[in-house]
Amino acid sequence: MQEERADIDLVVVGLGYVGLPLVAEAVRAGLAVVGLDVDAAKVAGLNAGRSHVDDLSDADVAAIVESGFVATTDPSCLGAAATVVVCVPTPLSTDTAPDLSAVRAAMGAIASRLRAGQLVVLESTTYPGTTEEIVQPLLEEASGLVVGEDFHLAFSPERIDPGNTEFTLRTTPKVVGGATAGCAQAAAAFYRKVCDEVVVTKTSREAEMAKLLENTYRHINIALVNEMAVFCDELGVDLWDAIAAAATKPFGFAAFYPGPGVGGHCIPIDPNYLSYKVRTLGYPFRFVELAQEVNNRMPAYVAQRVQRLLNEARKPVNGSRVLLLGVTYKPDIADERESPARPLGKRLLELGADLVFHDPYVTRWQVNGEAVERVADPVAAARAADLVVVVQPHAAYDLEAIADAAPLVLDTRGKLDRAGVERL
Repeated sequence: MQEERADIDLVVVGLGYVGLPLVAEAVRAGLAVVGLDVDAAKVAGLNAGRSHVDDLSDADVAAIVESGFVATTDPSCLGAAATVVVCVPTPLSTDTAPDLSAVRAAMGAIASRLRAGQLVVLESTTYPGTTEEIVQPLLEEASGLVVGEDFHLAFSPERIDPGNTEFTLRTTPKVVGGATAGCAQAAAAFYRKVCDEVVVTKTSREAEMAKLLENTYRHINIALVNEMAVFCDELGVDLWDAIAAAATKPFGFAAFYPGPGVGGHCIPIDPNYLSYKVRTLGYPFRFVELAQEVNNRMPAYVAQRVQRLLNEARKPVNGSRVLLLGVTYKPDIADERESPARPLGKRLLELGADLVFHDPYVTRWQVNGEAVERVADPVAAARAADLVVVVQPHAAYDLEAIADAAPLVLDTRGKLDRAGVERL
């Protein structure tokens, strides 16, 4: 394989919660990096030193810009790069099938500029076989080049956990699978520049499956404890106490906890990619489908618990002031993607609740296109509410003070173990 000169070490396609941390780590490693995105406003913001993701501050972005990073909407940079990493969204379509339109568009832009010696890596979550069956033909047919002979192709699943300062891009082992053994070696060599540990799988299919296995495992186990929360309430069993006891076993058990539903960029989406691929073989992936059913009904179940608590206090939901605390999908970040707070809020509004919210990371929040009032002081708002629902226990909250102020509290995250508070 004869390589042509590259003016840019790395182009990252897609500058979201996955692509931007990769940019930052690569710049810190001394690489010349360009970021490519179709969102002109996002590109302008980055070039001005403004961050739009939780894991990088404005100061972080300003520092990488000062070090030479440039964001652009111009795909001409692709032909000048030694390595191109694609980190575009892979959502679900309306019929819950994988939507790979952004991947196809990115690979089409790369293919028309592909040159000998380049490394192309897909990081976007997808089903096993995508790299080999979709990406490789797109690149080869448009460019006339051959994978493994003229250029390298690999898949490396993103493992970004927004808000996690312990396990970052650098400190989390990076899984890499190549279209050929040589492709895997080239991709591993690149990632060793930005990650402390690289794990190479047999092929790209195993790397694609690894990502889906990780999140399907979480999805199913969360569904297990969510379903247990429903019947433990009726049995009079404190599930939180039972989980704490089970977690003392030093082997054979990993603790998962119930909640108001699942959210974020992975758990509600990724297992569907695996389920889709299994259905193409002619049978359902029943574990995933059941887990989806259980987790999807949790917001409605939480609304039922709200209804019961208010009823016990001789109050109807209709007209009662209900305060939702935390509307993001996980604590201490601003990301609202697939947050269970929204379907919960929708159900409470349908029941006639006077709904208000507070979140230190969210200033405006809508349900069904209608703005929900944001209260300024969560403690004062708890005192004025008929019931408080702890949806996301942000560290900024003084939950004890909120519990002291509120007449009724439903804690969906099990953080308050005290009289006067009902845990899910």
